Amino acid sequence: MYKVFVADKLSAEGIAALKQYPEIEIDFAAGLSVADAIPHAAAADAIIVRSATKIKGELLAAATKVKVIGRAGIGVDNVDLDACTERGIVVLNTPDANATTTAELAIAHLFSLCRSLPAADASVRAGKWERNSMVGTEVSGKTIGIVGFGTIGRLFAERARGLKMRVIGFDPFVTEATFAEHGVEKVDLDTLVTTSDFITLHCPVTKDTRGLLSRERLQSMKKGARLINCARGGLVDEAALIELVASGHLAGAALDVFEEEPPPADSPLFKQAGIQFTPHLGASTEEAQIAVGIEIAHQIAAFLIRGEVINSVNVPSMAPDKLAKLSPYMDLARKLGRLVCRMSEEPLSSVEVGVFGAAANMSAHPIASAAMVGMLCEHHAVPVNQINAIHLARRQGITVTEVSSADSRDYVSLVRITAKNAKQTICLEGTLFDERHPRLVRVNDYEVESALEGQLLFTRHADKPGVIGALGEILGRAGINISRMQVGVARGSDRAIAVVGVSQPLEQGALDQLTAIAAVDKVMQVGF
Repeated sequence: MYKVFVADKLSAEGIAALKQYPEIEIDFAAGLSVADAIPHAAAADAIIVRSATKIKGELLAAATKVKVIGRAGIGVDNVDLDACTERGIVVLNTPDANATTTAELAIAHLFSLCRSLPAADASVRAGKWERNSMVGTEVSGKTIGIVGFGTIGRLFAERARGLKMRVIGFDPFVTEATFAEHGVEKVDLDTLVTTSDFITLHCPVTKDTRGLLSRERLQSMKKGARLINCARGGLVDEAALIELVASGHLAGAALDVFEEEPPPADSPLFKQAGIQFTPHLGASTEEAQIAVGIEIAHQIAAFLIRGEVINSVNVPSMAPDKLAKLSPYMDLARKLGRLVCRMSEEPLSSVEVGVFGAAANMSAHPIASAAMVGMLCEHHAVPVNQINAIHLARRQGITVTEVSSADSRDYVSLVRITAKNAKQTICLEGTLFDERHPRLVRVNDYEVESALEGQLLFTRHADKPGVIGALGEILGRAGINISRMQVGVARGSDRAIAVVGVSQPLEQGALDQLTAIAAVDKVMQVGF
């Protein structure tokens, strides 16, 4: 028997799903204090939570028998992932169970914005009959731009097309073919912003997307356009949004999420009548609550009974000897994957991960998964890890293949990643020095040896005197120390590449100066 401690309120349907398994004993004790929850956690093989109970600190320390923790929902901020991973506890969530609910809320806001429903309701309640001042607009025939084309964005697109809208979308990590499958035209972000009558956001907040709709982008929206945000508050410059709605440049906005949640009662947002609000209701429907309960119940049972891992958000435990051998190669693959992500100018369509030489004696799958973690980790709302990375890649339309061969041309062991998009083929090779230290040894046709650590600057430039000197001069003026430099050339080519270890990340101004060197084709920086 496996004991499952249900620490938060779970739908009756979720409890019923657990009861289907005779191997499971349910300990349903929701809403306990940490002190009262400790004996329940200590006796459990698994714990299910929503957002109230925090599996951290002394409560997690007491859970010595726990093998798996299930979060009925998408966010896992209330679970100490690092500590769980270190202890070999698998953490599961239900990332798609509330997708329909969130998409439908965005549709509801779409209609509400077009027909001024909150203002109309308030007006009627005040004894007024202001029909002439509340003339709305139809959605049929209008253009709606979807930023972020994951599960929620795709569900929204289906509904918008059913409303006879023209649907365009932006997501730099989804292929054009995937957009086309859903009847959506893929465009760049600036085109989407300037041509859409409505914009709806369905992407995570990352360092690349925070402030995505900046003041400049909001100003470039069509006059009279409307914005819907049911994703994350940090995507939008709230102060600029207030000003542009107040000026009449934007006809309105609907926010389910805020940069600070809950927002303070005196927030300037609430003084702007053209913006309507809901209190982060994206997942708040009866159906969604039922769905997350049922899904997490079956996922917990599948893990306990069959060892099947579904929607894990952390790295699974491995036998210590296997992990010791694989970890350096996985680290190398993650770093090569991160480089591929930075080098790719278009969404990837295929990735091949190959292990050669002595590395072929080990399973290629964990190494391939690690490579995909490196490629995807900065661009998803949920943690990308060894378990879900390949699944997430395939959902984005990326074909992932693994190859192994005992043959290795120049090195005892080699990891090669070959990635393709509509315009490029990127091939990176790496190896381990002393079976521990990751090294980059090839970029496409260029042989170059560089440690994959610290802050690295990559350039592609004309293979002629003076280029490296000009590069060094600019870095010197910027106060940047060079710790190491490797230059690679390709047979028969008049271009070279440089990999430069620098003391700190370059500001945009210094990067612009490097790019402005006449002989330099491209500049890129990446940190490890």
